[in-house]
Amino acid sequence: MMSFFIYKLVLVLIVFTITLLVAAYSTYAERKVAAFLQDRVGPDRAGPFGILQPLADGLKFIMKEEIIPVVSNKLLFVLGPCIAMMTALMAGVVIPWGSTLLINGQEYAMQITDINIGILYVFGVVSIGVYGIMIGGWASNNKFSLLGAVRASAQMISYEIAMGLSLIALIIMTGTLSLGEITAQQAGGVGGNWNFWNVVYQPVGFLIFLVCAFAECNRTPFDLPECETELVGGYHTEYSSMKLGFYLFAEYINMFISSAVIATLYFGGYNFPFMNDLGLSHNTVSILGALAMFGKVAFFIFFFMWIRWTIPRFRYDQLMHLGWRVLIPLAIVNIVLTGLVMILFR
Repeated sequence: MMSFFIYKLVLVLIVFTITLLVAAYSTYAERKVAAFLQDRVGPDRAGPFGILQPLADGLKFIMKEEIIPVVSNKLLFVLGPCIAMMTALMAGVVIPWGSTLLINGQEYAMQITDINIGILYVFGVVSIGVYGIMIGGWASNNKFSLLGAVRASAQMISYEIAMGLSLIALIIMTGTLSLGEITAQQAGGVGGNWNFWNVVYQPVGFLIFLVCAFAECNRTPFDLPECETELVGGYHTEYSSMKLGFYLFAEYINMFISSAVIATLYFGGYNFPFMNDLGLSHNTVSILGALAMFGKVAFFIFFFMWIRWTIPRFRYDQLMHLGWRVLIPLAIVNIVLTGLVMILFR
């Protein structure tokens, strides 16, 4: 029992560290991707190829002066970015980052906890995250911040409905809310062939979920809450130092977790083609599976960045129209079709 708790504690620390590192170096990767797409060099001063740029940025945030507006609600002003950062970090505990490891003859899952309502847990934590944005925008007592907060709350409510409906079809098909079980079902039996991944059976649900993930993360073309052309900086206009850093970090952590959830739900998670036919030891296959999982996550993070520097943002009325009048009806149709297929072919 003691070894189990030690393993879980070590796993928590590893996931926490990896999450922060990925969030930090996503800022570097985003600049490099933008530079590549725009035929520029990008960061190249801090260390070889600018590899130390995230550390320089973090040090800058820590050393900057803390400014709290006199007319703000000081308690809520500090609480807002804390909620955003905390909820972003909480979402990763139910994601299966790999299969199991054999240690002293006992199997340990590379998942902090596999609760039977994992999808609902992720939705619940993500829904709480919007309060960090709303509280921060309102507490700033700034009209631009308030408009950004209102936009964020309306946007997340709208797109969470379509996202939830897209997952209902997946839940009907898999019969479970556990992320661990959904991943295990995509192993495909002998060979772990890719055609057993859920994206093959739910392509429409995947597209709806992907679009909603962009909106949930406030990423372009859905970055209306922090639209600098209209709202200066949106909900974090009045923030400085590490409080601003928390908001920016939370956005990149949410992007990382969203990519992990997409990979888990629709692309087999830690499963990869012919993983059971390699003839390697159990632990080796599990480690390769974890690397495959992070490879899929890295691809989707790149996709997030690619879209940001390729597609211009929508107008706010177009954002609402897409959410309420396109994605939600499409998700409902997908649920009906999935139900009919399940009834007719089972």
